[in-house]
Amino acid sequence: MTKLAMNRRQAIVGLGTAGAMAALGRPAFAARKVKLGVMRLASHAPSYIACERGYFKNEGLDVEFEFFEAAQPMTVAIASGDADYGVTAMSGGLVSLAQKGAIKVIGGALSEEKGRVGAVILASEEAYQAGLTSPRGLSGKSFGVTTIGSSFHYMCHKIAEANGIPMSEMTLPRLQKVDAIISALSTGLIDAWAIQGSIANKMLAEGAAKQIGLVSDYAPNYQVTTVFTSTNIAADQREQTAAFIRAYSTAIDDYNAAVVDKTSAPDEVDEVAKIIYKYVDSDLPFQDAKAIFVGSAMRIKKGCALALDSVTDQLDWFKAEKMVRETITPEMLFDTSYVETI
Repeated sequence: MTKLAMNRRQAIVGLGTAGAMAALGRPAFAARKVKLGVMRLASHAPSYIACERGYFKNEGLDVEFEFFEAAQPMTVAIASGDADYGVTAMSGGLVSLAQKGAIKVIGGALSEEKGRVGAVILASEEAYQAGLTSPRGLSGKSFGVTTIGSSFHYMCHKIAEANGIPMSEMTLPRLQKVDAIISALSTGLIDAWAIQGSIANKMLAEGAAKQIGLVSDYAPNYQVTTVFTSTNIAADQREQTAAFIRAYSTAIDDYNAAVVDKTSAPDEVDEVAKIIYKYVDSDLPFQDAKAIFVGSAMRIKKGCALALDSVTDQLDWFKAEKMVRETITPEMLFDTSYVETI
């Protein structure tokens, strides 16, 4: 981060809620309690940065985290009102809830980028030794997913499609939680998986898996995670939602500068890494965790921009696989009034 950018961030935090908003030309409003769905993954770093650095507070938001271990329970929580905003991958369940008028995708977050290590395709040690050394060998193998229609399922589809492998030739054990997939791959109960680098690199370092490819080779513009909320909040709480997007976007800039573009000063990289470390991989020595965060960081879309071509492709896939009804339209799923679409 440049000295100028650092001074701006420090000045905004130092002004406090009303002062910061006034300085930025926005009216202050009473602090609103907001529940944000998150997972203990490095890709959720902007949530943690925005909270720890006071960006949510400066926008008049009193944010409380709700932790989840998979995308599907988070979407249900948003639809039921148990959480207000969420950041996770699109799933069949999310799309179905959108068709029922319960949820809207309002922005983008984590994304694949050609030429950058993103999600890593892994093989178990046993499968690797038996010949699974590239994605071309996935026919007849098992690929771990949390649920059918999850991001893991979609990534498997893109990998199989590019390699001419019918999905009918693969099995998809539904293991519900990321931790369960890690355990299954480590012990050889499943043959393959794809997961973001912060987890993949840890498994590789521990000798728990072998790298056989990168998802970016098969889905170079994949919008991995999205920002979403209930339809009612998107429509009726516009000031609050715009404030949430602004705070989150400021944290995205900090994250990308520190660990993706690496344009920040070393002390700023340490600051950002320590915030992530408070919530992710805190069982490791800090320097080891920092090396994972910095070495495997994926870009998060500036300003929560939404890669409309990618999310539309995902929607079309859900329809083709009959996981959602054919009658759902992009307008039912996406509210593009809050962010730029690219």
